[in-house]
Amino acid sequence: MFLDSDLLLSALRALTPILLAALGGALCERAGVFNIGLEGMMLMGCFTSVATSWFTGSPWLGVLAAALAAAAYSLILAVGAVTLRGDAVVLGIAMNLLAVGLTSFLLRTVFGVQGTFDDPSLAGLPLVGGFTPLAYLSWAAVAVAALLLSRHVWGLRLRGVGEAPDAAATLGVSPAKYQYAAILLSGVLCGLAGAQLALGNVTLFTENMTAGRGWIAVVAVMLGRAAPLGVLLAALLFGLAEAAGFRLQGLGLPQQATDAAPYVVTLGALFLTTARRRRRPRTTGAVQ
Repeated sequence: MFLDSDLLLSALRALTPILLAALGGALCERAGVFNIGLEGMMLMGCFTSVATSWFTGSPWLGVLAAALAAAAYSLILAVGAVTLRGDAVVLGIAMNLLAVGLTSFLLRTVFGVQGTFDDPSLAGLPLVGGFTPLAYLSWAAVAVAALLLSRHVWGLRLRGVGEAPDAAATLGVSPAKYQYAAILLSGVLCGLAGAQLALGNVTLFTENMTAGRGWIAVVAVMLGRAAPLGVLLAALLFGLAEAAGFRLQGLGLPQQATDAAPYVVTLGALFLTTARRRRRPRTTGAVQ
C-alpha cells in the first residue's frame, strides 16, 4: 500500500527543516522584508552544527552553534536591506551563493575532505517517539508564532511595521528595530532547520545538502500567505511530496525522477496560486 502510516511519518520528518525555515521567512514577510536567503542560512546551520558536534561530541552544542551562526549570517541581509536600504532579493541570492562556496571551502579546510564528511563518531540528535526534539519544537513554534502575531503587542507592532512602516514610525515604533528582530529570528530558525537536516534527518554534511529546501520554504511562505497555520499546511504538502519521492524510488523509479517530486509540486502549487489570483474579480472605480 502506497499511502500508509510510514509515509506519513516520513513526511513529518521531511517537514521539520522546511517548516522551521518557512516560519522564519514568514516573520520577515510580516515585517516587510522579503527574505529569499533562507537556503544560505540553512546551509550555514548545517555545516556549523556538524562541525561543532564533531569537535565537542555534543549535538546540542551543535544545534546552539547552528542557531547562532545562522543568526550572525542573517546580519548581511539586515544591514544590507534595512540599514543600507539595498535590494533584499539581490542580497538574498548573494547570501545563498556565498553559503554554497563558503561551506565547500570550510569543508576542505576544516575536515580535509571534498564532497561529503561522514564520521562514525559524529553525534546526531536523539529520537523521542520517532522524532527529534527539534521536530516537536517546530510544531510548537507554529502555535507560538500564531499567538505572537495575533495577540501579543510585539507581533501586532511587527505586522504594523510590515503593512505601514511610516504610520508605525509616527506612533513611536521603530521599523528598523522590528525588521532587525524578524531577520535575526529567521536566522535562528534557519539555523535550527539546518541542524535538523544535518544531525536529525541524517548525520553528515555534504556540499549543498539543503538541495533547494530553502527555496521551497520561500514558496511555503507565499502559499501560506505568511500565516503560521498556512505555512504549516504548505510545508506539510512539500514534506509529503519528498516522502512520496523516496517511496517511489523504493518502488524502482529512477532517483532523478523521484528527487524532482518536491519541486514539481512546488511549481504546480505556484501555478495554481497564480491562476487563482488572476481569476479573482477586479473591482473598478468607475462612477455609475
